[in-house]
Amino acid sequence: MGTYQPTAPGTQSTPDDKPIVVGLYGISGCGKTTLLENLERELGEDKFFFYDGSEKINSVVPGGLKAFQAMEKPEQEKWRNRAAKSIREESKVNVKTGVVAGHFMFWPEGQEAEKVCTQADLDTYTHIIYLEIHPGEVLKRRSEDTGKHRESASISHLGEWQQQEKDGLRQICRENGIFFSVMAPQLLDKLSLSHKVSTLLRDFQRHTQRYNSKLAKVKLEEALGSLLNRPETVLVLDADKTIATEDTGKLFWKMVSDARSSEADADILANLFGGPLGYSYTAFRQATLLYEEAANDWQFEGLCKDVAEKVTLHPEFLSLLRKAAEQKHVSALLLTSGLRRVWEIVLERNSLSKTVTVIGGGRIADGIVVTKAVKGDLVSHLRNRLGMYVWAFGDSPVDMEMLKAANEAVVVVGDETTRSKSMEQELATAISNGLTARQVLLPNTVSPRLEASKLPVVNITTDDFLNSVLRRRSPRILLASDRTSAKLLMTPTRNAAIGGPALRKAHRRIGWYLATDFITNIIGREKYTLPPVLGRPTIGYRLAHEAQTLIVALMRGGEPMAMGVSEAFPQAMVVHARRPDEIKHENLQKAYTLIIVDSVVNTGKSVV
Repeated sequence: MGTYQPTAPGTQSTPDDKPIVVGLYGISGCGKTTLLENLERELGEDKFFFYDGSEKINSVVPGGLKAFQAMEKPEQEKWRNRAAKSIREESKVNVKTGVVAGHFMFWPEGQEAEKVCTQADLDTYTHIIYLEIHPGEVLKRRSEDTGKHRESASISHLGEWQQQEKDGLRQICRENGIFFSVMAPQLLDKLSLSHKVSTLLRDFQRHTQRYNSKLAKVKLEEALGSLLNRPETVLVLDADKTIATEDTGKLFWKMVSDARSSEADADILANLFGGPLGYSYTAFRQATLLYEEAANDWQFEGLCKDVAEKVTLHPEFLSLLRKAAEQKHVSALLLTSGLRRVWEIVLERNSLSKTVTVIGGGRIADGIVVTKAVKGDLVSHLRNRLGMYVWAFGDSPVDMEMLKAANEAVVVVGDETTRSKSMEQELATAISNGLTARQVLLPNTVSPRLEASKLPVVNITTDDFLNSVLRRRSPRILLASDRTSAKLLMTPTRNAAIGGPALRKAHRRIGWYLATDFITNIIGREKYTLPPVLGRPTIGYRLAHEAQTLIVALMRGGEPMAMGVSEAFPQAMVVHARRPDEIKHENLQKAYTLIIVDSVVNTGKSVV
């Protein structure tokens, strides 16, 4: 075999970086050449090039394949590299997807295996499809194919050869950022092998990170419905280990493992995401191919139903989602990096499927994979492009981008033995860089992630929390003038005999009253720990995100009232301005809440 070195973690090439070239692999006699010919007839050559590896070597080597076979191994490797580079360049120049029937190893029975995969092959391929044909069928085809000379081989040897190739290719592909898919005829339902592979090739040909991101936004827009009926507030929730304790991907593969009596399958996702690919686009796409490899469509549906039966939603989230469903101005989305179909079934079982939409993947037909970047992009799209108020709920580092992009971020903290080990550091870093978030403990007996001063604990079932989530976001006018307390406070401001410091004090008291009785109800409050009294910690309350609140006193009339608001919210910053351009941009960038204060509002132009 030609020597190769695994690509360093985090540096894998992606389909966006190089032309798409797909290798068709399988042991000698499995039908690669026949499949290549069928694919060429089915797909045509407008968007695809089709290559038989041996024929390509024959065309580039002076003297052809016969001369190549007479060469020493290092010389053969040189020409294999040249053939692979030629395929890559032709695909790039012509902007076509290359499909190559190739060999990973030759292994005559009774001799040592000869691996012929080179570094140039690994640099060229973006995808490899492996044909896993039953060894008995391969033996039959080899005996019937009189056009090629092949060494005799037993069924047991062919089976061992096939397993060696699958294991070797899976590992090498993972190390080099190459998508790997095993195609077994028994998983094809009523589809022919060539039809299934052509479906994969069409998907490979168009699916890049950029395409994935665009299609995810299309699905988001579809979920939101028509422009006239779009919500003001959107709840975006991760699924696995967020709205329920269970990890449905882990449950799925445990069922597959039990059915196959293979312990390796149970840890297949942990090995994938814990390897050099990490939680990258490539890793999530590879996970999709693993699900395709595990089951055909009807088997997959059955497995998803079985997994969904084992999922119990947290009562707190079940209540929240049901209350949100009662509000026309609020929508809820499950944005899952896991199995879309499982969560659809879970929602159906809880009578939520009509009011909560699932965006996720798991199968090629889903079209997308939901990565960390996709989660962040979709929440940013909701907030910044569509002007919606977004609450994000998540539990792991994969959710961090959406938590940072949301208006309100809630970190779900589960059992210490199963929750993400790296989330603590990710949160600490994000908070030090400006993230404002809260944490909900499910169940409430688990230990929090960080101290409450950095990540306040919130109960998502309280009226305060529910009101802050479900309230209307459209501009509202709240009148306090009919209240007895307001009438008493207003009286000094209307008395012509009162002026100077006394009048300023009256406006200041009104500001404090409006802040404590109205603004706190609108924005919400949060708990924090007070200095200990008699050695015991004490809980206090303050305006939610008070330290990120900016109070703008419109000069000159708004200044005394703004001081009253400032007394109620001592951590807030106060600035004075006559015109909008007097407010510094850096102050606005840091602000989570903006409170504009004016003591006399005539037309409202000064505020709007």
